Amino acid sequence: MQTNFTPEQLRDPDIREADAILRKCVHCGFCTATCPTYVTGGNELDSPRGRIYLIKDMLENDRVQGPDVVKHLDRCLTCLACMTTCPSGVDYAHLVEHGRARAERENPRPWRERALRRLLAEVIPYPARMRAALRAAALARPVARLLPGRLKGMVEMAPKELPPPSPTARPRVFPAHGTRLRRVALLPVCAQAALSPEVDAATIRLLTRRGVEVVVAEGSGCCGGLVHHLGRSDLARGHATANLEAWWRETKDGGGEGLDAIVVNASGCGSVVKDYAHLFRNDPVLLEKANAIAALARDVSEVVAEVGLGEPAAPQGLRIAYQTACSLQHGQRIVALPKDLLRQAGFEVAEIAEPHLCCGSAGTYSLLQPATATTLRDRKIANIERTQPQAIASGNIGCITHLREGTILPVAHTIEFLDWATGGPEPPALAASSRP
Repeated sequence: MQTNFTPEQLRDPDIREADAILRKCVHCGFCTATCPTYVTGGNELDSPRGRIYLIKDMLENDRVQGPDVVKHLDRCLTCLACMTTCPSGVDYAHLVEHGRARAERENPRPWRERALRRLLAEVIPYPARMRAALRAAALARPVARLLPGRLKGMVEMAPKELPPPSPTARPRVFPAHGTRLRRVALLPVCAQAALSPEVDAATIRLLTRRGVEVVVAEGSGCCGGLVHHLGRSDLARGHATANLEAWWRETKDGGGEGLDAIVVNASGCGSVVKDYAHLFRNDPVLLEKANAIAALARDVSEVVAEVGLGEPAAPQGLRIAYQTACSLQHGQRIVALPKDLLRQAGFEVAEIAEPHLCCGSAGTYSLLQPATATTLRDRKIANIERTQPQAIASGNIGCITHLREGTILPVAHTIEFLDWATGGPEPPALAASSRP
């Protein structure tokens, strides 16, 4: 793609990066075949290629964009299926983030939209606030039909009951069973701590059984991904900086005992932590730490594969449909590993159609774009249910929560099934179901 940035514009490192990304695009259109919003809606401006043109025009002409352009950027799920498909290696993820941040700065939204997005940014990354908000939503459920638009949907999506707080709710060390073979830090995923604390509990049980000491570092918390995708890169760097400092103190270079890995059991967060070096690319003070931390980041499935499952203690032979989270398959390029682990643990894994298509969760997307999110979820559920599974596994809290709204099948994190098969308790979602 030909670009027309001025020498003055190219002095900006972000523009230089955008220019390099844009020049790789050859207009081939392969991305349209795997883009969820284009596949379901058919609008060229809701395809990666269309959004690339919009961002190019925005940056080259250095002008404030109208609401129609912002609308198409907002509709992107950032599922990154286009990057898996692209034969030219276009770094769409970083280009769309740059476009969103620019649009967010220069396009004042209607006050209701600003208030809603600010509410999400100031509640979800903080587990205590999230739990309080969910309790309030449960109380408001009887009058949900009287609430306006998306607020009504948010209240209806809130769980009727909240589980106890996560074991990672405060900093602590979970010792390895027997000889300590490894030492890892676990990211306390913000929304997951409120919605599904059993995921952290299962992760800790499985890893400590395999000789891994698990540390929840003082000061670690939200990865920053949620606000980053809302175009709030300043807030994202704030959350990420706290994590960098917290984990750095645990490394030998930072004066700690050392870390063999930083384990993330929500793949959306894992994609963000693995990309911290890019987030701090223009910060010479923090870039060294960001590079070191990003290099340590691992999805929980990667660490489990490294330490081994051991012999299954209670192989159930359950037929599981594995839903590959976009952030895992497209963001981290981890596709077969979780399915292989489930099979090693004694489960039958069903292969579903259109595994590359997003389920519609995508962080806050299901809250901000409920119509598209529901269409994609229903399509995903239909593909899953055709395989006649007894349960659904996924590696991301957003996908798990979203899928539960559309099916009676029990949905749980992959690590919960692996923990159960190797000596842990039955996943709560499974225990509460009436599966055959």
